[in-house]
Amino acid sequence: MSDKILTASAEAATIKSVKIFSNLGGDRSVDISAGITLLMYFESILEDTLRATIRFVDSGDSAKSDDGGNKTVREGLPLVGQERVEIEFEDNNEVAIGDSPKLTLYVNKITPIDSDTKTELIQLELVSKEFIFNEKIRVNTRFDGVVSEHIKSILTDQNYLRSEKELHIEDTENEFNFNGNNKKPFYMLNALSKKSVPVGKGGTAAGFFFYETSNGFNFKSLDALLDPSKNPKKKSIIYNETPESKGQNLPEGYDMKALEYELDNRVDVQEKLRLGAYSSKMILFDPFNCYYEVLTDSVIESGDGKDTEQSAGKELPVLNSEFNTVNDGKNKEFSRTTYFLVDHGSLPSGDTSQQIDDAEKQNFEYFKIANQSIRRYNQFYASKVTITLPGDFSLHVGDAIFVDAPGLTAEKTGENDQQAGGIYIIADLCHYMTPKNTYTKLNLVRDSFGRKGTAS
Repeated sequence: MSDKILTASAEAATIKSVKIFSNLGGDRSVDISAGITLLMYFESILEDTLRATIRFVDSGDSAKSDDGGNKTVREGLPLVGQERVEIEFEDNNEVAIGDSPKLTLYVNKITPIDSDTKTELIQLELVSKEFIFNEKIRVNTRFDGVVSEHIKSILTDQNYLRSEKELHIEDTENEFNFNGNNKKPFYMLNALSKKSVPVGKGGTAAGFFFYETSNGFNFKSLDALLDPSKNPKKKSIIYNETPESKGQNLPEGYDMKALEYELDNRVDVQEKLRLGAYSSKMILFDPFNCYYEVLTDSVIESGDGKDTEQSAGKELPVLNSEFNTVNDGKNKEFSRTTYFLVDHGSLPSGDTSQQIDDAEKQNFEYFKIANQSIRRYNQFYASKVTITLPGDFSLHVGDAIFVDAPGLTAEKTGENDQQAGGIYIIADLCHYMTPKNTYTKLNLVRDSFGRKGTAS
């Protein structure tokens, strides 16, 4: 990231301590905060855990060796991987990175970047504790019941990820029974996300995201993330060419000014059609009775671009009616075909008599859930905005943000962009800290177009 956008409000954050604890135990630890040249903290709605990157200069006297001499951190601890790292830092508004003053991560990778006879530059890649546990544990038992309860069990059970972090798990409506089949925990959590339906939606808004922020693990439906009553906007941000002047020139209703702004329309027509973002066909087959059915589903009815699902903008993309194909009730339009075996009588719950009674019950309703979640995931990234802000540690992925930028009009009246402006969801976040500056860079996405709502 360039320092060309240096402003008073983007001054360096306060890195209070970055303490690395030796795997050998005892009180052997080193605080490297004084030598840090770069600290980057990352969250993503598409990643299971958060991560961080730290670069620091070691002058060779940072750690004590067993013989009492001065050593580098790499030699003195020694630094070999999996060390616990406690980080404490806050932005210029004295906001810490999470609910707790300290963020605990673990060393995943050590890279010596440069060295001479006096100093050594080292880069550490840090990950969550659960990231490392995920590589050592397999899910190999049977789960019965509601999907959201499976999520909680895999995260907290002592046989699996044994996480003690705060959980923000949205309840699901549907049940799903399965065997772990020796899969990794995060693999199962993401597989379950695609099979989940929020309470009260009955298969009209399938699809969840599983991700971590510094406040804990989150399991949220796309519908909830886009619903202002469940996920109210965290901040209103404007981008313009007016000098910021430490917030004195902010228009009414806005919380802060973006330092950089980049708009990206993510609608690649061929790619969206190939992935079934708007219409799809499903072929179901039951091998026990040779039942065969073809079902077609579309988010857009009669080409009007409207749907009953929650959306951030005014409307989904309205496609050209010139490309409508035959729709006579039998041959409906579709751009992707999926194939599934009907899941009748698979792993029914209860005792023997209850299992016999449920022998015809579907364990998973593919038509109501599978293709619905496929569409929703692909619609979610229809529009993307990338903005850079002065460091703000109160923001997290999954938060709703209102963004405005000037529109280009013949009258030059300064009216805001009515197509790109409005509510977005933070999909990726990076806090970038150096000894001189602190920035927060956000990738914002949404499923629709058109400015809906106001900044205030």
